[in-house]
Amino acid sequence: MIRLWGRISSINVRKAVFTLQHLGLRFERIDAGGEFGIVRTPGYLARNPNALVPLLDDDGFELWESNAIVRYLGARYSNGAFYPQDLRGRFDAERWMDWQQTTLNGAGRNAFVQLIRTPAAQRDQKLVDQSIIATEPLWDLLEGHLQGRRFMAGDVITVADVPIACEMHRWRGLPLAWRERPRLDAWYDRMLALPAARGVLDLPLS
Repeated sequence: MIRLWGRISSINVRKAVFTLQHLGLRFERIDAGGEFGIVRTPGYLARNPNALVPLLDDDGFELWESNAIVRYLGARYSNGAFYPQDLRGRFDAERWMDWQQTTLNGAGRNAFVQLIRTPAAQRDQKLVDQSIIATEPLWDLLEGHLQGRRFMAGDVITVADVPIACEMHRWRGLPLAWRERPRLDAWYDRMLALPAARGVLDLPLS
């Protein structure tokens, strides 16, 4: 039995849920974090000392860190395409996962926090503006990268696409103008069309 702790409003939980659904795995998701609590309880802290979500339990094997969860599920349950078996293909995909976590997520975080999770009277527009300046060139980078590619690491979906799709869902859900980027928009439409996107990339931000 696969269990996943975490509220679906978390971008990191969405990564795990998308992956589980894409691989056709049966799982139970338990709301945790934010208004649901749980993450500071002794039992949870014993499993994840960071007090964060998501937390995966796959038949007794417990794992935290969202991108590690995506990698693990792909390595264990995919047919080899989603988590490439070729070493170069695998690390091509994995570098985009790391880039999402270290670069794209950090650039967009302040805009999300200010516009979605901060009361209007307390928002700092300077932080929003800085976030926009940092993030927009990264979407341009991806637009260029997708020249001649259907997905982030080639012609088929891999673990590389999941974190970036969840990040794009968050950015495009903000009350900001979106400049069209044909290749990037077409890629995102392909991600949205997947059954795994239901209940993940079609939800409003909160």
